[in-house]
Amino acid sequence: MAAFFDMDRTVVLANTGRLYARDLRRRGEIGLAASLRVGVVLLRYKLSLVDMNRVMNEAALSVKGWPEADMVSRCAEIFDRDVRPAISSAAVEAIESHRRSGHRIALLTASTQYMTRQLSECLGISDYLCTRLEVSEGHFTGACQQPLCFGEGKVTWAKRYADQHGIDLAASYFYTDSYSDLPMLEAVGHRRVVNPDPRLRLHAYRAKWPVLLFRR
Repeated sequence: MAAFFDMDRTVVLANTGRLYARDLRRRGEIGLAASLRVGVVLLRYKLSLVDMNRVMNEAALSVKGWPEADMVSRCAEIFDRDVRPAISSAAVEAIESHRRSGHRIALLTASTQYMTRQLSECLGISDYLCTRLEVSEGHFTGACQQPLCFGEGKVTWAKRYADQHGIDLAASYFYTDSYSDLPMLEAVGHRRVVNPDPRLRLHAYRAKWPVLLFRR
């Protein structure tokens, strides 16, 4: 049995994409107009109205040719300054409860490996499934590994993980805030809706799924 945890607005009470964009703005690498466009994308993401394949492909192209080492160090800095203080103590308690029960624990997120790895190391979680930017000879190629770890893609990666580790996915848990994760919620036996967006809150109410509020 496994317990899968989404990252943004579930374990971390913030959207790490927004924090990354804020850092770009702080560094002067994007202007106000670009920052506002990011805000619109994140709002559409919260409402599960965004074309994530297009968004992530554009994001991957925007860093084409960058040294991967630069992204690693940048995300480590953002994590320590902005993400670590936003980790939910309630989420940590839930993770520790599953750990005491002998469940395998994995982060399952649409975010890239750079912020996800920081969180996994911070919480002592050895396994994480995420969207991965492709790298060749230490530089980004401008592409993402397919399928993205989003929507049905999360189910694909979770099933592969379950097969590798002899896990019964139908007996496992999944914690998330997002309606876009509905396919993964329906794939597990124990659904844990956390800080839900409006569409997921309504769906959970109709389906009589447990709704949890995680706070700092």
